Amino acid sequence: MVRGLPLPFTIYRRNCKMANITAQMVKELRESTGAGMMDCKKALQEAEGNMEKAVDILREKGLSKAAKKADRVAAEGLVTVEINADHTAAAIVEVNSETDFVAKNEDFKQFVKDAAEMALATEATEIAALLEENHAEGKALKDVLNDRIATIGEKLDFRRFEKLTTEGQIAGYIHGAGKIGVLVELLTEARDERVIAMGRDIAMQVAAMNPKYVSREDVDPAYIAHETEVLTAQALNEGKPANIVEKMVKGRLEKELKEVCLLEQVFVKDSDLTIKKLVANTAKEVGSDIQVGRVVRFEVGEGIEKKEENFAEEVAKQLK
Repeated sequence: MVRGLPLPFTIYRRNCKMANITAQMVKELRESTGAGMMDCKKALQEAEGNMEKAVDILREKGLSKAAKKADRVAAEGLVTVEINADHTAAAIVEVNSETDFVAKNEDFKQFVKDAAEMALATEATEIAALLEENHAEGKALKDVLNDRIATIGEKLDFRRFEKLTTEGQIAGYIHGAGKIGVLVELLTEARDERVIAMGRDIAMQVAAMNPKYVSREDVDPAYIAHETEVLTAQALNEGKPANIVEKMVKGRLEKELKEVCLLEQVFVKDSDLTIKKLVANTAKEVGSDIQVGRVVRFEVGEGIEKKEENFAEEVAKQLK
């Protein structure tokens, strides 16, 4: 090439060809994906102005971000419930985040609500199957989840869900802005708002007192045997005479059963009533038999071991 002559036209076009990325294009991509402004601009440049391809690029980067966050512990989050109009079907879900701050994020709250609505509508019984189903955004729920991970910047985990259907009624309760959720099945032919109101009160009781069983009939015999053994050893270690130990153990076991069996518990809203009496009173009012059936209680993060992180080290990780 001779110095001083202009570059050949074809080379000039190859080096300088660049799509005209406008502010409006960046704005549209940002609104449709929730990604950052600079990320949107870079994706559009990489896609040479093709909006659909830019969305794919952002999704691919979002999936990469999600993978990098997979080993983090997500023990915060939300529990929510969805119940159909006639209270014959309901779903409860738990979705976890790394921080309580994100659990208060409106996008995160909406995702949890969407997940609960899908859980209520689905025939799936496993999370993996539910995650493959189409979300209202027109993509699989798992892809929407990964989009939220990319946008929010934390590990998010759709941990569990359960769906109940019944010929009776189902009531639900959410405690602490989504920290605990409860569903209670009521076996009854009654269709009365008083039954639903009572069910909500029972669900609140379950949230507050966390019973292990619904009734004495549900108590595992192995639990009775174990507690009898422990209580007997306690009484003997206290130096109680052997001839009264059996009576003491029986009394202590009776007290414990009243604490772990829902129907035996004192009603938190009225200490003059047990839950069993509350159910009987409501049944009499509506003129129909009522029994408490299945009970489902989710508490955010229960059973998840939280990591203790050094704050300075965590900041350093984020800067890498």
